[in-house]
Amino acid sequence: MFSILRRWGASSSYQRVPGGPEAQKCSPEKSASFFSKMTYSWFSRIIILGYKKPLEREDLFELNESDSSYVICPVFEKQWRKEVLRNQERQKVKASFHKEAHTGKPSLLCALWNTFKFVLIQVALFKVLADILSFTSPLIMKQMIIFCEHRPDFGWSGYGYALALFVVVFLQTLILQQYQRFNILTSAKIKTAVIGLIYKKALFLSNVSRKKFSTGEIINLMSADAQQLMDLTANLNLLWSAPFQILVAVSLLWQELGPAVLAGVAVLVFVIPINALVATRVKKLKKSQTKNKDKQIKLLNEILHGIKILKLYAWEPSYKKKIIEIREQELEIQKSAGYLAVFSMLTLTCIPFLVSLATFGIYFLLDEGNVLTATKVFTSISLFNILRLPLFDLPTVISAVVQARISLGRLEDFLSSEELLPQNIETNYTGDHAIAFTNASFAWDKTGIPVLKDLNIKIPEGALVAVVGQVGSGKSSVLSAILGEMEKLTGVVQRKGSVAYVSQQAWIQNCILQENILFGSIMQKQFYERVLEACALLPDLEQLPNGDQTEIGERGVNISGGQKHRVSLARAVYSGADIYLLDDPLSAVDVHVGKQLFEKVIGSSGILKNKTRILVTHNLTLLPQMDLIIVMGSGRVAQMGTYQELLSKTKNLANLLQVFSEQEKAHALEQVSVINSRTILKDQILEQNDRPSLDQGKQFSMKKEKIPIGGVKFSIILKYLRAFGWLWVWLSMATYLGQNLVAIGQNLWLSAWAKEAKHVSEFTEWKQIRSNNLNIYGLLGLMQGLFVCSGAYVLTRGSLAASRTLHAQLLDNVLHLPLQFFETNPIGQIINRFTKDMFIIDMRFHYYLRTWVNCTLDVIGTVLVIVGALPLFILGVIPLVFLYFAIQRYYVASSRQIRRLAGASRSPIISHFSETLLGVSTIRAFAHEQRFIQQNKEVVNENLVCFYNNVISNRWLSVRLEFLGNLMVFFAALLAVLAGDSIDSAIVGLSISYALNAPWIMSKRPPSQWPHKGVVEFINYQARYRDDLGLALQDITFQTHGEEKIGIVGRTGAGKSTLSNCLFRILERSGGKIIIDGIDISTIGLHDLRGKLNVIPQDPVLFSGTLQMNLDPLDKYSDSELWEVLELCHLKEFVQSLPRKLLHEISEGGENLSVGQRQLICLARALLRKTKILVLDEATASIDFETDNLVQTTIRKEFSDCTILTIAHRLHSVIDSDRVLVLDSGRIIEFETPRNLICQKGLFFAMLTEAGITQDSGTKK
Repeated sequence: MFSILRRWGASSSYQRVPGGPEAQKCSPEKSASFFSKMTYSWFSRIIILGYKKPLEREDLFELNESDSSYVICPVFEKQWRKEVLRNQERQKVKASFHKEAHTGKPSLLCALWNTFKFVLIQVALFKVLADILSFTSPLIMKQMIIFCEHRPDFGWSGYGYALALFVVVFLQTLILQQYQRFNILTSAKIKTAVIGLIYKKALFLSNVSRKKFSTGEIINLMSADAQQLMDLTANLNLLWSAPFQILVAVSLLWQELGPAVLAGVAVLVFVIPINALVATRVKKLKKSQTKNKDKQIKLLNEILHGIKILKLYAWEPSYKKKIIEIREQELEIQKSAGYLAVFSMLTLTCIPFLVSLATFGIYFLLDEGNVLTATKVFTSISLFNILRLPLFDLPTVISAVVQARISLGRLEDFLSSEELLPQNIETNYTGDHAIAFTNASFAWDKTGIPVLKDLNIKIPEGALVAVVGQVGSGKSSVLSAILGEMEKLTGVVQRKGSVAYVSQQAWIQNCILQENILFGSIMQKQFYERVLEACALLPDLEQLPNGDQTEIGERGVNISGGQKHRVSLARAVYSGADIYLLDDPLSAVDVHVGKQLFEKVIGSSGILKNKTRILVTHNLTLLPQMDLIIVMGSGRVAQMGTYQELLSKTKNLANLLQVFSEQEKAHALEQVSVINSRTILKDQILEQNDRPSLDQGKQFSMKKEKIPIGGVKFSIILKYLRAFGWLWVWLSMATYLGQNLVAIGQNLWLSAWAKEAKHVSEFTEWKQIRSNNLNIYGLLGLMQGLFVCSGAYVLTRGSLAASRTLHAQLLDNVLHLPLQFFETNPIGQIINRFTKDMFIIDMRFHYYLRTWVNCTLDVIGTVLVIVGALPLFILGVIPLVFLYFAIQRYYVASSRQIRRLAGASRSPIISHFSETLLGVSTIRAFAHEQRFIQQNKEVVNENLVCFYNNVISNRWLSVRLEFLGNLMVFFAALLAVLAGDSIDSAIVGLSISYALNAPWIMSKRPPSQWPHKGVVEFINYQARYRDDLGLALQDITFQTHGEEKIGIVGRTGAGKSTLSNCLFRILERSGGKIIIDGIDISTIGLHDLRGKLNVIPQDPVLFSGTLQMNLDPLDKYSDSELWEVLELCHLKEFVQSLPRKLLHEISEGGENLSVGQRQLICLARALLRKTKILVLDEATASIDFETDNLVQTTIRKEFSDCTILTIAHRLHSVIDSDRVLVLDSGRIIEFETPRNLICQKGLFFAMLTEAGITQDSGTKK
C-alpha cells in the first residue's frame, strides 16, 4: 500500500501549459466592482457578443486559477492520500482489538469534505441569508394587509412597506443567485476532482482489477457516478435548509393560528416516513439501473470497437437485440421509478393543502369565535407556499443522497482496488545484464494458474534476442513480465534502464502523425527524419495530405494495418530507450518492408544496433542473425541459446524448425536477386508516381463534434412530441391546465372567504357557512391532487414511450451507418449520445417540459389574478413584458451556444479516457503516466470553462428576470396603497401573495441458394472513401471462376483490404459494378449480401461473453458442430483444458487469449458459416509458421469447393493459388497464374525475390 501511495504522490505539482486560450481571454470577474459581481454585469459583454454572432470556444472567459482542474486535482489527490493513510491506521487499530484483519475502505466523502469544506461553508452562509430573507416578505405583506384594513392617518407608512418589500425581495434575489453560482460551481469542482482521481487510478490498475472493472464500467464511473456526486453537492444544503425552513414556517404559523398549526405538523410527521419508504425503494431501483447502464455501455463500447466485424458477418440484429434487452430492463426500472414519482408528486402537491386544511379545520374547532381574516389567510398561505419548496425539495435531496451513496460505494471500490505492484520487477538493477529472470513464475492474478513457470533467463546489454514458439506458448507474456504487467508469484526479475514497447496490436492515438511518433519527446529534426526513413514511413508521408501533420483517427482508422505497426515502431525508436520490447511488429507488414525494418531498425546494422532488443517473431528466417534465441513451450523456456547451439542440440525443436529449414534453402537466392529486384521496384515506382494511392483514398480526419448554430429547430421538439405520443401530449396539457385553474380557484375562494369574515356579525348561520367554505376548499384541494396525480402518470407514460422510441431509432441508425462514419467520428462522441444525451431524454427533458408548461401557466394565472384585483397593474405589466422578451432575446442566443459548446466539450473527455484504457500498457511501458494525467486535466478543464460560462450566463439571466418579478411585487404593493379605501384588504393579500410567488433492407432478395457457383466479377469498378477525395480503387476489372483460389497481393496501402471492403459493400461504389453469380450486389440488401459471404478479417475482434457466443452469436449451430470446427482450427485441445470449456468467459476485447488464438477463433467462425465465397484478409499474420501451415491445409480441404480470395503479407500462403491479383496504388498491375507472373518478372516476381521464395516453392502453372 505504501508503494502505491509513493506512486500516487510521485508528481504532486502540476503546471499549467503555457500559452493557450487562457492567456487570451481572462475572466474580468476579479477586477469587477461589487455591484457588477452581485448582478453579474461583468458578463454582459459575452451576452452581447453572443447576440451579434454565434459564440465560439475562444470567445468564452477563462476560469479563475483556483477553479481550474490544474489546481483542484492535485489538492484533492493530496487529501485522498491522507485519507488512505488514516484508513490504514484505523484498520491497524481494529485488527489489534479484534485479532483479525479488516478491509475497510478509505472514505471518499471525508477526502472531499477536507478539500472543499471552506467553500461549502461559504455556500451554506449564503443559503442561510437567502432563507431568512424569504420569511421577511410574508411578514411585510402582513403589515401591508393590516395597513389596508385599518388605514391609519399616517398613510406614508404604506409606501414604506411597499419600498421595504421591494428591497427585501431584491436582496434575496442577489444573495440567492450568489448561492446558486457558488453551489453549482463547487459541485462541478467536485466532479472534476473525482474524474481526475478515476483517470489516475485507471493508469495503475492491476490485471485483476481490469477484469473486475471493464472499460464500460470505468467510463460509467467517470460519467454517471461522478455526475451523481455533483448532483448531491448541488442539493446538499437542502438537507439542513429544508428542516430549517419548515421549522421557521411552523413557528410563524403558530403566531398566526396558534396551536392549530400542530395539526399541520402532524400531517407532515405522517407523510415524511412515507417519503422515506419511497426513497428506500428508489435506492434499490437506482442500484439496479446502474448495473444495467454498466452493461449497456460495456456492450456498446465493444460493438463500436468491433463494428466492422458486426457488419462483415451481418451480426447487427443479434447485438441490437442484446442492447434492446438491456434497455427494456432499464425502462422497466424507469417505469417503476416513474410510478413512485407519481406518488411523490401527489404527496408533495397535497401536503401544503392538507397542512392548511388540517390547520384551518382545527383552528375553527378550537374556538367557535375564531375567524379567518385576510391577514391570517394570506400570511398563512404565503408561509404555506414557502413550506411547499422545502417539502418539494426534500425527497429530491433524499433521492440524490441515496444515489450518491451507491455512487460513493462504487467509486470507493474502484479507487481502493488493487494496483500493479512496482515490486513485481526491480528497475534499479545495476548488474551485468539488461534483463535477468531467476526462478521466476508469473500469473495474470495472484491466485491464478501460472502462465510463465520457472524462467531463468539472462539477457546481456545490447543483445538481439528472439522469442519464438507456437500459438499460446507464452511469447507475449514474457514481454508483459518484463514490463511488470503480470503478477510475480516466485523468483526475481531485474531490469536495467528505460523501456520502449511495440505491442502486437498497434496502439495509435487520435492526433497528428508527428505527435504519435514523438510521443511527448522533444523534436530533434535530424534524428526524427532518420527514424522516418528507417521505419519506411517517408513514402507514406508523401501520400498523406498534410505529411506528418495529418491527423490520425481513433485507433488509426485512416491508415492501414502495416502503417499502424510502422508508426508504433517509429514511436519506440524515437524514444531513445535502453531496452526495446517488440511484440511481432513484422507480421503485419509486407515481406520486403519487414526486411527493411529488420535491416535498418532492429538488426545488427540498424538504428537500434547498440540497444537491447527482444523480438517476438514467427519469421524464422531471422533466427541466424540473433544473438540469443528463446524457444517457449507451455509457459516454460523449452530451449535457449544461439542459433547454432539450438541446431546442434537434440531434435526436440524439429517441429518448430522444420519450416525454417525449408526456407533456409531459399535464403541464398535472396543475395543474388536483390539487386535485380530493386531495379525492377525502382522502375515500377517511377512509372506509378502520378497514380493516386489508397492512402490518398483514406485521407480523412476525425471529425470534431459539430456544434449547431441558431435556435433549437421546432422539428426536433416535434420529433420528441411524436415519440411522446399525441394522446399523452394533449392529456398532459389538459391535466396541467386543470391543476393551475384549481390552484387559482383555491386562492380566490380563500379571498372570498376572508371577505365574508369581515361581515361575520351579519350572518345568523356563520358556523354552517364556515363549514361549507371549508368543505369547498377541501374539495378544490382534492381536485388539484387528482389533476397532479393524473398529470404525473400521463407524463411518465409519455416519457417512457419517447425514451423507448428515440433510443431504438438512435441504435438502429447507428448500426446502419456506413463504416466510414465510425472511422471519422470519435467513439466517445457516439457513446455520449447513448449516455449523457439519453439520460437527458430519459430523466430530464420531460421534467423541463413540465416545468416550462407549469411556469407559463403560473405566470399567465398570476398576471390575470393581479390584473383582476388591480386593473391599473396592466400598465406596469406591459413594459415588464417588453423588458422580459428583450432580455430573453439577448440571453437565449448566447446561452444556447454556450450549452452546445459545453455539450461538445464532454465527448473529448470520454474519447481520451477510452483511448488511454486501450493503450494503458504502452503508456506504462514508456512511463508516460504523468503526461497523460496532464492531458486529461486539459480536456476536463476545457469542459469546465464552458460549464463555468454556462452557469454565469444562467445567473445573469436569473438576476434580471427576478428583478422584473421584484418590480411586479413593488407595483402590486404600490397600487394597493394608492387604491386607498377602494380596495378590499383580502384583494391586497391575494395580489401581493401571487406576485411574491410568480415563477419565472431493400425489397429485392437473392435466391436462397445464391451464390451457388462462386463466380465474382468486377467491371470497371471504382471506389473512394469520400466524395472530395481521390479514387481508392480505379478501373478494377477481373473475373474469377467458380471454386478458384485467388491470391491478392500488393504493398502496404495498395488497396488489398479496400477491395474486400467493396465486396462486402463496407465501401460503396463510385462507378462500375460487382456481379456475383449473375446478380449485381448493389441491387440486394446488405444483410442478404453479407450473410452469403464469408470472411476471416485482418483484426481478430472478440466480444466479452462466452466462447460459444463469440463463435455463434445467432445460436444457429449445435455444440457438436462447434467442437468439430475447433478441432479443425487446432483449438479443441486448448478449449477442453479450460474449466468451463465452450462456456469459458472471454474478457473484454479477448484479452485473456493470445492474438494468435483470437485469429484461430475467427477461422472457426468462418468454418461454421461455410459459404461459396471466402475472403481471407491477412488472416494468419499473428500465428507461427507451423500453425499457419496447418491452418492453410484446413482451409484448402474444408473450402475446396469455394472461391477463396486471400489477402496476405506472407507470399508463401498465396504462391499455390490458381491465380494472383497484384495491386498497386488502387489499380490492377498483374493478374495471372503464379508461374506466368514469375516468368514475366514484374512486381510479383520482385516481391517473391525479396521474400526469398524460389520458383519451385509450390507455384501453380
